[in-house]
Amino acid sequence: MAEQSSVFDMIGPVMIGPSSSHTAGVVRIGRVARKILGCQPDTAEITFYNSFARTYEGHGSDRAIVAGLLDFKTDDARIKTSFDEAEKAGFTYTFRSVGNSLTMHPNTVKIRATAKEETIEVIGESRGGGVIKIVSVNGFSTGFNANLHTLIITADDRKGAIAFIASILANSECNIANMSVNRKGKSDMACHCIEADSGLDKITIEYLNHLSWVKKVIYIPDIDF
Repeated sequence: MAEQSSVFDMIGPVMIGPSSSHTAGVVRIGRVARKILGCQPDTAEITFYNSFARTYEGHGSDRAIVAGLLDFKTDDARIKTSFDEAEKAGFTYTFRSVGNSLTMHPNTVKIRATAKEETIEVIGESRGGGVIKIVSVNGFSTGFNANLHTLIITADDRKGAIAFIASILANSECNIANMSVNRKGKSDMACHCIEADSGLDKITIEYLNHLSWVKKVIYIPDIDF
């Protein structure tokens, strides 16, 4: 009888794990959260919803999300030992499960990660085939898939902000593929989520970050880079 393969054996050249939804997609969601935090997290609370809540241990989604938070790519052999790698890195985490949330996609994970005094919250969905959708960042609706170069700008809600940001990117020869703006209220904080076909240069990002009405700029290149 042939030896049974582990759920973390290599399947093809781009994924470690039993399925793209439970492994590749989850790793990518974890990597997005890591990029948004900007560094190795010290702690994280990870909540799996609906289908994920019932299957995350058996299908390895728990190891996959920890691997993503460690910035491992989807083809990294260390995914299967990510718990050990996290211990070496001094990264601690807890898991929660919510099995019946009618407002959530079946394969949803929420990450609340902290490094020093910085805390971020990311909600992502694994859509199958390794495709993800980041539906929320720090309480703002977003809706990007991280396959393009993504810019997340938190800024004061002010007249002309959208046009100004678009002009800055155009002057940098950056073509906007998708753009959405979500705000907490009129003249309150707004979140500009921009997906671009090409990468952004460091000078443009620094310029945007130094505008008095911009609070924070997060740049996420294609998540598989």
